[in-house]
Amino acid sequence: MLRIIPFLFLVLCDPVLGGPQTNFHGNMTDQELFWGTDQYDFSVVVPAAGLECFWHFAHRGERFYLSFMVQWVTGVGHDRHLSVTVNAPSSLIMATVDDAKGQINFETEETGFYQMCFSNFHNRFGTMQVFLSFGVYYDGYKDPDKTKEEEKKKKEEASKDLNNTLSVIEGATHKVENHVFHMFRHYNFGRMRKSTDFFLLLSNSQYVTWWSLFLSLLIVTSGYLQLLFLKRLFISKSGTEEEKPRC
Repeated sequence: MLRIIPFLFLVLCDPVLGGPQTNFHGNMTDQELFWGTDQYDFSVVVPAAGLECFWHFAHRGERFYLSFMVQWVTGVGHDRHLSVTVNAPSSLIMATVDDAKGQINFETEETGFYQMCFSNFHNRFGTMQVFLSFGVYYDGYKDPDKTKEEEKKKKEEASKDLNNTLSVIEGATHKVENHVFHMFRHYNFGRMRKSTDFFLLLSNSQYVTWWSLFLSLLIVTSGYLQLLFLKRLFISKSGTEEEKPRC
């Protein structure tokens, strides 16, 4: 263990300045580093009257989507409404939804980190669990380094009037990947509904169990009290002849 620590220190430190190396992708720009189709899906617990925010990177002109659904709610009111707001990098509000479930999909107009905020201000004394699925997808992605080469190839192909089979296969592959990506989006939304139904079924089962137990105790207690009341009606006091009532 003592031999591994110096090795890690040498790897993470700059050999010239002797300090920690924080930029592991110095030759890559932000657009090249965050470029690509991605998606995330997970659950988060929002406290009572709380606010949870997340950020996701997107390029200008591409598609940004967000799907959410409330799975379970605790507390007194059991209000399943959730206030969702998506803000652009310039703090411009792109979309707002106030419901138990919803989908947001829009074309990004700026390049940067988009903010997603989930507010539970409807429930002052109860928490809720929310399932999230968000990401970006790129329909017209083109590598900036290959644009010039593609233009030269198109000119050569136009002069020769030949069909490029590889370009057709590449275009079809991108279309298939895009359709598969959207299929997984709808699949994740179906998983949200399934998990929500499961938690609702579990909550109803617990509610029926406790309510049945309470009614059973109430019936037994009321029967016992009625028996005591009827028993007191038939109690006769035994006394002497002087204490007996006379006509």
